Amino acid sequence: MNPTPHNTPSTPPCELPYDKSDAKSIFEYSKGLLGKKLRDFVWDNYITKKGKGNLGQMVENIYFFLQSNSNPASDFSEAGLELKCTPLKKNRKGEYLIKERLVCNLINYCEVVNEDFEHSHFYLKCQLMLLLFYLHESNKDTLDLEFIYSALWQLPEKDLLIIKHDYELIVDKIRMGKAHELSEGDTMYLGACRKGYKGDRLKKQPFNPNTDAPQRAFCLKMAYMRTILEYITKSREQTTTNIADSKIEVVNAQTLLKNSFDEILLTRFQPYLGMPYTTIAERLQIDLSKNPKNKFAMLANAIAASAQCANVNRSEEFLKAGMTLKTIRVQANGIIKESMSFENIDYIEVAECKEWIDSRLYELYSSRFLFVVFREQNARQEDFVLDDAFFWTMPQKDLAQAEEYWNHIRKNILSDHISEEFWWKGSDKKKFHVRPKAQKAQDLAPAPNGKWAKKFCYWFNNEYIREIVEQRRRERQNG
Repeated sequence: MNPTPHNTPSTPPCELPYDKSDAKSIFEYSKGLLGKKLRDFVWDNYITKKGKGNLGQMVENIYFFLQSNSNPASDFSEAGLELKCTPLKKNRKGEYLIKERLVCNLINYCEVVNEDFEHSHFYLKCQLMLLLFYLHESNKDTLDLEFIYSALWQLPEKDLLIIKHDYELIVDKIRMGKAHELSEGDTMYLGACRKGYKGDRLKKQPFNPNTDAPQRAFCLKMAYMRTILEYITKSREQTTTNIADSKIEVVNAQTLLKNSFDEILLTRFQPYLGMPYTTIAERLQIDLSKNPKNKFAMLANAIAASAQCANVNRSEEFLKAGMTLKTIRVQANGIIKESMSFENIDYIEVAECKEWIDSRLYELYSSRFLFVVFREQNARQEDFVLDDAFFWTMPQKDLAQAEEYWNHIRKNILSDHISEEFWWKGSDKKKFHVRPKAQKAQDLAPAPNGKWAKKFCYWFNNEYIREIVEQRRRERQNG
């Protein structure tokens, strides 16, 4: 059946204008939505549903003529295709950006522990998805939101291997009675995101009857969704099913069949543990004769990527996971001299974001880190050795202080207080502070008041980094 243009009917048609058993037919038909809004297609007697969460259901009803149901199967079950609507936002340059993670399905703590990955609701529904990207505009009615892109997205085989491991990590934590400790930072591509707001009724978990847990859902993380959007915008046909990934990979699919991503990378560091950094450079044939400032990062990246790329943070896997490699230098006396910098604060983004869990800082701080530690052996000479490499996720108690940190930043930005005197400082003895990076003082960024303000950056305090490293050291000593 060839897709035909969607003419606005007064009632749903008797025959569908697409082949409901053919994913490509459904995808081709979906392109008729692009550049338009649901109001262009709604029939006379359709009763609209309020709220952002009902957009997908309304698209099914109005555009695809599907009746709403509670069937756990995919929306287009005969084609094995799930429909997902996901919002975009525009930046100051007019470019489209991912607004939020893609929520896939709610996690039923009592049921998911009895499902393996291949029989899970997530796997059965989300292997193949029709993604409809629309422009989020908070002041508009749901019927008036414009659709920008349509994509037929099949989860690649390699991504599925990583997602399967993510799924098993989440379910194993629930089986250990730790559903209340789930964090998006536990995993790479598939997250367990909070669903609902603070104060919502908690859910029972099967292996810890004394501690209820917040409602969570399986989701594809923001970073993963960014890579999908990048593929779409580079694709002339706006379909990503068969687009090759041009990013350098640090792990291949064949290796992932035998070991997890974490195991593979950490194994690469094992032969170099306890080795002086100069010896590591010789082994890896890295020239340090000019004593570059980033020499420790050069070595860490070379080991992690098996010399496949200079910056592992730009690799396929790290980009899709929103993961970051950071090097840490510990002096002979145990002091960590340097604080850890992140990206500059986007004042507009902070001002416009009303919820902490939707903020860029939440994404940064709840993501996973690969920390590579070099420890000095003798204070009289620079003889750092590779001491440790480990994956780390910020604990919930620290994320609570990060939320306080973000709220303080946002309050000052909204009050037009973008200046050193208002920010948290390193001397305040908190875990985080705000200050500029070592850049030109005249570097400015746009502020919500329409003017330009000095650039400031998110930071981890050096004492907080020391706390992380020492905690890790105690764990290693205790086995």
